[in-house]
Amino acid sequence: MPVPYDWKIFLLNMHCIDINCDLGEGAGNDEAIMPYISSANIACGYHAGDETTMRQTIECALQHNVAIGAHPGFDDKKNFGRTEMNLGFSEVYNLVLKQIVLLQKLAATYNTTLHHVKPHGALYNMAAKNVTMAAAIACAVKDAGKTLVLYGLNNSYLISEARKAGLRTANEVFADRRYNNDGSLVARINPAALIENEEEAIKQALNLVVSNTVLSIDWKAVKVEAQTICLHGDGKHAAAFAQKIHEAMKAHHIVIQSI
Repeated sequence: MPVPYDWKIFLLNMHCIDINCDLGEGAGNDEAIMPYISSANIACGYHAGDETTMRQTIECALQHNVAIGAHPGFDDKKNFGRTEMNLGFSEVYNLVLKQIVLLQKLAATYNTTLHHVKPHGALYNMAAKNVTMAAAIACAVKDAGKTLVLYGLNNSYLISEARKAGLRTANEVFADRRYNNDGSLVARINPAALIENEEEAIKQALNLVVSNTVLSIDWKAVKVEAQTICLHGDGKHAAAFAQKIHEAMKAHHIVIQSI
């Protein structure tokens, strides 16, 4: 189960961050990453994974006291859920709800529950800018469980629509992605979209948490609200990044815990 929020941290004005990672996607490094995160976003079999990987990831998360979340994506394993699909409200709603329920049923067999939901890939990025898709996702999450936290890109429709629906939210930022001047993520088709240098990823992660800013691809300071910081589990350096960023946070007396 996730560690409850410690209000002493708030009262003492200490920095606190949730470190989440997309797991159960077949990258083969989930066990190496799990000790260094506080929330796991588990693929639900549509863009990646299956019942076996979902169970394995749940078990590993429980062993390390990591909060369990659903990571629903487009039904498109061929493209790893990273190709845009133009779906209507009801289609997005059903797509997301089915995946959350699948993981909920498996979690129940371990006498545990889901903590959060974070959309994957193209679904996540489209919903950040498309109010209808964001509203459909928020509605699906609420119907799956009113206590679930919806993770979404900082200052995006995912956050605003979730709040309208009465859901708890987590403003998400990224240690291994570069940003545009408006706070959106640089598209993956851009060769500069991903941060693959360890020192740069650590520096960006610390700036996001301590100063709530990130340098855009044009070297402009962009203000963000960082409540949870994401590491992509399928990245080349995912395990190393997770360990180093975890160590850097601890060295700067930043508390790591789920929302």
